[in-house]
Amino acid sequence: MKIVLTDAQTVLDNLVDATALKKLGEVVEYGLLKYEEVAEKIADADIVICNKTKLDSYTLRLAKNLKYIGLFATGYNNIDIDYCKEHNIAVCNAGSYSTNAVAQHTFALILEHYNNTAKYNKFVQDGKWKRSKTFSPFVYPLSELAGKTLGIVGLGSIGQAVAKIANAFEMNVIAYNRSPREIENVKMVSLDELLSKSDIVSVHCPLNSESEHMFNKETFAKMKKGALFVNTARGGVMVEQDLFNALESEHLGGAAIDTLAVEPMEKDCILMNAKNCIITPHIAWAPLETRVRLMNIVVDNIKNFLNGTPTNKVN
Repeated sequence: MKIVLTDAQTVLDNLVDATALKKLGEVVEYGLLKYEEVAEKIADADIVICNKTKLDSYTLRLAKNLKYIGLFATGYNNIDIDYCKEHNIAVCNAGSYSTNAVAQHTFALILEHYNNTAKYNKFVQDGKWKRSKTFSPFVYPLSELAGKTLGIVGLGSIGQAVAKIANAFEMNVIAYNRSPREIENVKMVSLDELLSKSDIVSVHCPLNSESEHMFNKETFAKMKKGALFVNTARGGVMVEQDLFNALESEHLGGAAIDTLAVEPMEKDCILMNAKNCIITPHIAWAPLETRVRLMNIVVDNIKNFLNGTPTNKVN
């Protein structure tokens, strides 16, 4: 059985490798295939494992032996599900492997916005504390989270984990989800109410036809003046130009984002120089423990598929 990894370098390194996969068959690792290279490289594969590689009718057209696509990811918008159904190719994702990691990173971004730790560290490293007249120089604003309202858009496993952390900070938590859910200490509201009442809006919904560009000029205009917009979901849920405009006009007090529509970031990305915008390079999901867990899930998915009891199958 031939297993081909199309973008191995997006997950694997010297700490997390493909040893477990090699026990299941012949493994061929490609660091990061270009779109036009994929079809030829997976032509004789029985199994393809990918993270963000686009697998559509063009890249899959030569893979006549392909029975299974495994994802190093929860989202699967890069896979042509209809094509896979038509050609009897099972597609399995990695479920909730990154819940705690993304929730943790969400609050790392929120805390950075309100505590300015990086700026204060630079203030000290630049020798300015040594020259300060007071022991506590009030150079950058600080603000407590307690009592603030956090609006969560998308109340799946990650959204719920974020809500628990917010409760620990004694925040008011409200949420919008396509289907209402009963979660302790979380009040379900309409999207419009969430936008108007939240001091922080944090996005945790999947990218699909309904959520694409959900956060745009009109949406940002409905948010409370001075609010913080946080996106650790997918870059496609927001219109970057509209977010830039909302920040430049100071209608929004800030943004903290981990994902963009095009990744890696384009040279002319409009958000690069936006006011009060914290950007991390899509690493919310990537702690070591998380990637080890991810590999274990991917391996178990393959084993279960081969045993006739597929898990995390999305088609």
